[in-house]
Amino acid sequence: MRMRESELIDRIEKSLEQRSRESREVRVGIGDDAALFRPRTGRELILTCDWFLEGTHFLRDKHPPDSVGWKCLARALSDVAAMGGTPRCFLLSLAMPASLAGRWLDELLGGLQRASRKFGCALAGGDTTNRKEVLVNISVVGEVRTAHAVLRSGARPGDLIYVSGHLGRAELGLQILRRSREPANPKNSLLKKHLYPEPRLELGKWLAEKRLVSAMMDLSDGLSSDLPRLCAASGVGARLESERIPSVGGLEAARKQGLDPLELALHGGDDYELLFTVPSQKAKFLTRGIQRVKLTQIGHVTEKTELVVCSQSGRGRPLAAGGWDPFQKAR
Repeated sequence: MRMRESELIDRIEKSLEQRSRESREVRVGIGDDAALFRPRTGRELILTCDWFLEGTHFLRDKHPPDSVGWKCLARALSDVAAMGGTPRCFLLSLAMPASLAGRWLDELLGGLQRASRKFGCALAGGDTTNRKEVLVNISVVGEVRTAHAVLRSGARPGDLIYVSGHLGRAELGLQILRRSREPANPKNSLLKKHLYPEPRLELGKWLAEKRLVSAMMDLSDGLSSDLPRLCAASGVGARLESERIPSVGGLEAARKQGLDPLELALHGGDDYELLFTVPSQKAKFLTRGIQRVKLTQIGHVTEKTELVVCSQSGRGRPLAAGGWDPFQKAR
């Protein structure tokens, strides 16, 4: 299908214009040389960007186009959630072959529109170009109350370590999908976490506003890879208890695939849950299910800068980073 760039931009704008018009902060959006954003008084801006690449983050013959659209925005918004912020608008940079300008593009934009509406984040502009494979880059602008942003660097020895939700579900879905000869079935509940992740925006905002957490980040690459980053930023170590880690719900499905639920929970990426530390005296103010999201204490912060995971018997072993690394392996 032959298509002009102006036609592609028109289709993107029409698919996402309703949410853009509803945004009070985006004074000038798509259609001009650049967007104009008006931050609210008493707020700091959060800026983040994220790649979503064919062959690395999704497979065109396996992943439904609408899940590509949904996920490329949802995963970028998870960074805003990790700082306790609220997303306001995003920029979309899209490279794709002209051959996908029909139904595939419509479905991708449909998924992107649903995510934009659900998470309250308007399209403000972007760029398009022609390329053999699909490349998507999302840049998000968010807001947080001045001096309320939660960083990775605030954890202190004695703080308790928490995670939201269950870990390893997205990796289980990915493994099931990779071993199947068929395209993903969006109705398969075991694939939902992988195809349509939901950033913990409300939870992150609540934790920041209540000043309950000392450090926080999102789990995008896997607990074993992300926890060391939080500890390094804070200059501390961590001791985890393996029996406390909330692993995948589909234990039988994991075992049928020959997968260890604990290994999925430790090393599986793409969960987009929140990892955070809480001073022990503030832990009583946490509930087990804020915003209907399960919160679980999985260990504590240590002064000694080493990461250890302990079995039920109390024996500890070093926690080696085994999560997602784009320079080491392809998804």
